[in-house]
Amino acid sequence: MNKIIVEVCCATVYEVQLAADCGADRIEFNSALEVGGVTPSLAALRLAIKAAKKTGVEMAVMLRPRGGDFCYNKAEIETMLEDARILTDEGSDYIVYGALFADGRINEDLCRQISAECGVPCVFHMAFDETPDWKTSLDLLVKLNFARVLTKGCAASAQEGAGVLREMIAYSGNRIQILPGGGVRSNNVRSIIEQTGCSQIHFSLKKSPSEILTGQELKSLIDLCKKG
Repeated sequence: MNKIIVEVCCATVYEVQLAADCGADRIEFNSALEVGGVTPSLAALRLAIKAAKKTGVEMAVMLRPRGGDFCYNKAEIETMLEDARILTDEGSDYIVYGALFADGRINEDLCRQISAECGVPCVFHMAFDETPDWKTSLDLLVKLNFARVLTKGCAASAQEGAGVLREMIAYSGNRIQILPGGGVRSNNVRSIIEQTGCSQIHFSLKKSPSEILTGQELKSLIDLCKKG
């Protein structure tokens, strides 16, 4: 049985502290989860990284200038490049981003620009699920030296995409990590892990737009992920 690495998506410093205390291995930190997450403020970033480092939890930070699609204009690109440098300088362990063309293909040139400014390993986020051919997209991310891709298996949720996620994990081999996420909860996490054969899993601490998991609920979910 694989040892499962648990990544918890957090949007506040309090959530980071809670996730770290409950046994998360890695945190994805961002703000505005109601639009899928955007780059956090500098103050929140500094405090969140400080909280994570106290417990040895890795910190992946979202690089995204706004909600909506993943096609960016010149001003947004300039913002992303500057933020990439800031996120690196502030101590992020990973930087999470994605960039597409209007037809869903990965914007290779822009990804090269952004990754060159990061200085730490990069993760391609769920924009991946909008690409037209996951094998071609995965091969490109390998070529671009991405460390990991967060994906629902090109479906509405990781549960629905479990079969494709298993194919992705087999296809990727040791070239790039596949991180299943999307709709992961206590009632389906063991099924997702068993169906996909994954070694890591991602879920949000939020259970509704205005409510997060309690410490007990989060601890129980993390323990469920990691049980043998």
